Amino acid sequence: MKKLLTGNEAIARGAYEAGVKFASAYPGTPSTEILENIATYKEDILAEWAPNEKVALEAVIGASIAGARAMASMKHVGVNVAADPLFTYAYTGVNGGMVLVTADEPGQHSSQNEQDNRNYAKFAKIAMLEPADSQEAKDMIKTAFTISEGFDTPVLVRMTTRVCHSKGIVECKDREEVGIKEYVKNVRKYVTVPANARVLRVKVEERLKKLQEFSNTTELNYIEWNSTKIGVIASGGCCNYAREVFGDSASYLKLGFTHPLPTEKIKEFCHKVEKVYVIEENDPYIEEQVRLLGFACSGKDLFPFCGELTPDVIRKAVYGKENPSIDYDADKVVPRPPTFCAGCPHRGFFYTLGKRKNILVSGDIGCYTLGFAEPYNAMDYNICMGASISAGHGAQQIFSMQKDSPMRVVAVLGDSTFFHTGVTSLLDVTYNQSNTITVILDNRITGMTGHQENPGSGYTLQGKETIQVDIEKLVRACGINQIRVINPNDLKAVEEALDWALSLNEPSVIITRWPCVLKKFSPQDKEEFKGSFTQRCAVDPEVCVGCRMCLKTGCPAVSFDKTGKKANIGLDCVGCEVCLQVCPKNAIHKEEA
Repeated sequence: MKKLLTGNEAIARGAYEAGVKFASAYPGTPSTEILENIATYKEDILAEWAPNEKVALEAVIGASIAGARAMASMKHVGVNVAADPLFTYAYTGVNGGMVLVTADEPGQHSSQNEQDNRNYAKFAKIAMLEPADSQEAKDMIKTAFTISEGFDTPVLVRMTTRVCHSKGIVECKDREEVGIKEYVKNVRKYVTVPANARVLRVKVEERLKKLQEFSNTTELNYIEWNSTKIGVIASGGCCNYAREVFGDSASYLKLGFTHPLPTEKIKEFCHKVEKVYVIEENDPYIEEQVRLLGFACSGKDLFPFCGELTPDVIRKAVYGKENPSIDYDADKVVPRPPTFCAGCPHRGFFYTLGKRKNILVSGDIGCYTLGFAEPYNAMDYNICMGASISAGHGAQQIFSMQKDSPMRVVAVLGDSTFFHTGVTSLLDVTYNQSNTITVILDNRITGMTGHQENPGSGYTLQGKETIQVDIEKLVRACGINQIRVINPNDLKAVEEALDWALSLNEPSVIITRWPCVLKKFSPQDKEEFKGSFTQRCAVDPEVCVGCRMCLKTGCPAVSFDKTGKKANIGLDCVGCEVCLQVCPKNAIHKEEA
C-alpha cells in the first residue's frame, strides 16, 4: 500500500509499524503533526499531549523502562527543555526501545532561534539518524527502534522543516506487534547515584565504539558514485538539494546515520574525489569531522552559516549564479507582516496595555508575541516558553531597588504556556515576593500551533474528556492572593484591571478569559460563551468622520476608504466590539452576522 505523506505523517506511520505502544509530546512547529497523526492509531498507541517537553520525554522514558517501545517528539527548542532526562537516560540505556524526534528549523520560520540539535546526539553520546524524505522518515523510525534495543541506547531522529512538511510517496506496511518486555528491577542500571553512574559512564564509551563500527557498515550511510571530480557529503534534506544542483556531475556520500559519523566511509569517499563539498544546514557538524580526518573541503567557508541550503542557495554559492526568475520592483511589494485575527481576544488587551507609560512588558512564546508590533507596541522582549514571568520577576526586582523608578513589569503569557513552564515561574514570584503583574491570556486552547488540547481544555489528545484545570484556582494555589478574571474584549474592564494591579505592592494575576476566534467550541465553551461570534460590527457612513481611530485596533476586518474617507468593516468581523468601543463618534454598531 502506498500513500502520499508528509514527513511528519510518515514518522507517525513508522511509529505505528514499529509497534510503538506509547507516545508523548508538546506541540511545536514543525513537529506538531507527528503526535496528532500518531493519535489516530487509537487502538494500538496511547498518545498524549504533555504540559511540556521535559514531562513528555520523562513519560516516554518511564514507558521504555516498563518495557514498551515509546517515542517523544518536539521542535528543536523543546529538546532544551527535555535535555535533563535525555542525558541521564543516555547513561542508563533502555528496556523497550526509546526514540526522540527533534524537528529542527533552519531558516527560523516560526522559532526564536536556529540551533542545530545534531549537537545533542554528540553531547549526550547517543545514536542519531537523519531522514531525507518521507519514505526515509518512516523507515528510519523503524530502524531507530531496532538500534535502540540492539545497542541499549536512546536514539535521536533529526528532522528539519522541509522534511517535516514536504510530501512524498511512502510504501506502507503492516504493524509489527512488538510485545512489552518484562520489567526486571535493576537499580545499578536505572538508579543514577554517583556510584552507579560512574560505571554507566564507562559503558557509554563502550557503546559508542560499537555504534562507530555500525556507522561504517550500515546501509543508512552509502556512496553513490558518478563523476569523481566533485564529491558531496550531506545528510537529511540537503542530500536532495545537492542532487538538484549537481545531478550526475558529482558523487555523493549520503549520511543517514550521523552519530557517530562513519569515519572509515568518509575516508574512502574523500580519497577518491577531487573536490569535496560538505553541504549541511546550520553548524559545521560533518565538516568538522572531515577536517579532523585530514581532508580539505568546502563547507561553511562557502555556504551560508544560517538559513536553509535550498538548491538556489547552493547554486549561487558554488557557481555564483541563480536560475532565471521574473524581475519585479521590490519597492512596490507591500509588506504583509502577521497580525492578530479579526476577533482575536488578545487584541483589546494589547490595545489597552500599549497606551500605558512606565511599563515593561515581558513577553512569551505564542500568538500574543505579535503584541510587540504596530499598532500596539506592547511587548519589550521574549525569551523562551514560560520566561515571561521569571524574567519579568528579575526585572521588577531591579526596578524596585531604585526608589525613584516608576517602572512596573507586566508579564504576559498564554494558557498553554502557563501550564508548560509558567507555573514554576509564578512560584518564583510568590516565593521571592516581587510586585510583578502577570497576565494569563486564556484563549481556551493551544492556539499558535493549531489548536491542540491542553490541561485547561478538558479533553485529551485522543478525545477523552478529562479534568479541566481551573487556572484561577491553580494561581491561588501558587500563593497569589490578588486575582482578577476579565473579558479582554471589554476595554473598560481591561483598564480597570490594570489600574487595580498597578495600585498593589504585591504580586497579582489578571486572567483574560475568552476563546480563540478560530476554536471549535466544546460543549463547555458553548455553555460559557453562549451567543459569541453570532453578530458583527458595521460602520454608519453618515456618522463616521474618518478619524481612523478604529484602525488603531489593528483589526484586519477594519479598512479605510481613502476616496470616501470613511471606515469599513469586512465580513470577517465576528463582533468583538473593540472597534465599537474605540470609536469617538459612535459610528459603529452591532448587527446580525
